[in-house]
Amino acid sequence: MFAGTVVVMGVSGTGKTEVAARLAAELGRAFIEADRLHGSANIAKMASGAGLTDVDRWPWLAAVAEAVTAERRQAVVACSALRRAYRDFLRGQLGATRFVFLNGPPSVIRERMEARQGHFFKAEMLAGQLSALEKPEADEDFIEADIRHSPDELVRNVVRELSNASSVQT
Repeated sequence: MFAGTVVVMGVSGTGKTEVAARLAAELGRAFIEADRLHGSANIAKMASGAGLTDVDRWPWLAAVAEAVTAERRQAVVACSALRRAYRDFLRGQLGATRFVFLNGPPSVIRERMEARQGHFFKAEMLAGQLSALEKPEADEDFIEADIRHSPDELVRNVVRELSNASSVQT
């Protein structure tokens, strides 16, 4: 089983929180929801419909790394980690890190976003996230998971892949 940190990543609306929470429970690891680590200014900015900039994101990513480090045990993190630089930063702070890239058709993601209630991130901001997304590349340690599968199926598949000793891209 992969012994490092697992970061469930992707654009808003892909199911990061649900999949990461279930995965953490299945693996007996701490669960960290990165969205809860955003400062109030970031949340207000997104709630108003404005996207975050790198200046907004770097302190947040540092807070994510600190939260994982504070756990002092293996963790599963729900974090967008949209850009390669963000993933490189997390790897540099956390050491062994495997990313689970939740991916799917934009129409499915938008439909999910429009159906959810009370979330600060609005469906109108999806296009900005999709344009900011830098999909993981072959030299990154990641598992790609299709969000059209059920959360239970996604977790089963990810657990199976994490059991493999080598880097996996499915």
